[in-house]
Amino acid sequence: MTAPLRVVIVDDHRMFRAGVRAELLEAASAGTPVEFVGEAGSVEEAVEVITRERPDVVLLDVHLPGGDGRGGADVARACAGVDSNAGEPVRMLALSVSDAAEDVVAVIRAGARGYVTKTISPDDLLRALERVAAGDAVFSPRLAGFVLDAFGAAAGEVAEVDEELDKLSAREREVMRLIARGYQYKEVAKELFISVKTVETHVSNVLRKLQLSNRHELTSWAMARRLL
Repeated sequence: MTAPLRVVIVDDHRMFRAGVRAELLEAASAGTPVEFVGEAGSVEEAVEVITRERPDVVLLDVHLPGGDGRGGADVARACAGVDSNAGEPVRMLALSVSDAAEDVVAVIRAGARGYVTKTISPDDLLRALERVAAGDAVFSPRLAGFVLDAFGAAAGEVAEVDEELDKLSAREREVMRLIARGYQYKEVAKELFISVKTVETHVSNVLRKLQLSNRHELTSWAMARRLL
């Protein structure tokens, strides 16, 4: 039997926390089991429950009372050295109504592994939690570009051409950029007017040509070359 994904929810609205729990439990009924091991409504409460429960992943709002006034970023920074019960680092997935660049960059700089907005569906949120718990980076479409600022990329700066990039066809480069930005396969297919199966083929080719293993490595590779 698959071990449940141990989750802590951090949000200052109790009704929202209850709603997320209910939606995720329903989404998880046919897939990966989820166990909610704690919740918090402030920075101090969050640090205490995360340190005590040592969850696999924390669903973290970026605007919280307490701490030094930086909200979710304070939580991520304070819990950076905490390991889960499984011995892996506790991962943080930011979940917010905000899609402002400063919010995205602040919480990612502090150590969060991903950032999604509250418009996300329960099924997609569950998949995002699974991926973040596994060590991947996850972003809502079009938010990943903000993360470039955290890596010091200047706006409009053009990446240098290198031999690895030259291995990719024009279409593979388009697919690579969208995947690295956090788009799902069906979103890439819609954006480029191709089938999901064709997207899967392109992604496999990109990973093989670049000798990468997963989307997280692809995102890091693209960020290092300022290709997003």
